Amino acid sequence: MKRLYYLFDPLCGWCYGAGPVLESLAQQGGEQLQLLPSGLFSGEGARPMDEAFAAYAWSNDQRIERLTGQPFSQRYRSEVLEKPQQMFDSGPATVALTAVHLTAPEREAEALKAIQHARYVDGLDNTAIPVLLDLLRGLGLNDAAARLAQPDAALMDANNARMAQARQLMRQLGAQGVPSFVLERDGQRQLLNASAAFSNPQAFVAQCLAA
Repeated sequence: MKRLYYLFDPLCGWCYGAGPVLESLAQQGGEQLQLLPSGLFSGEGARPMDEAFAAYAWSNDQRIERLTGQPFSQRYRSEVLEKPQQMFDSGPATVALTAVHLTAPEREAEALKAIQHARYVDGLDNTAIPVLLDLLRGLGLNDAAARLAQPDAALMDANNARMAQARQLMRQLGAQGVPSFVLERDGQRQLLNASAAFSNPQAFVAQCLAA
């Protein structure tokens, strides 16, 4: 038995950069893939969007675009990074993805891609619940949207459990951040070299599927 855990945060630019790799893994070995949000930029990890942080984020984003080809639009820069009233908080998007996980788990990677695209290309504030609801409904994920619109204890418990599992894996295997890929085979877990997902994505996908 084999399982591949993908540890991520929906506001992590490098996780967005790994999007094509995740999409390939979901298409070719989706039954073996499990997404686990780490909550890196939620809760205590959330912060206001100020000028210094916006400048740092944009510089980092340009590096990601050069390396991966994933686009970061000028609209994202003006409508997201340069809006100081917005929070840099992945909590709402993480809950939205947990709602998808509970109602249509086979589409969670697709929902993550849409949430990332909304921010980095369309320049939408994907920390806002109304934006997330529109995205889910646009994908036909109406059950997930209903859960997000009225989050109950079961949804929040599942969300906390997923983040706890991600953080436990990171501690156990010494992962330094996200994105991280953990391969579990016959009960043994191995932290994969995530940098290979950027330097040679096709080879990385092939390695994951063949392991």
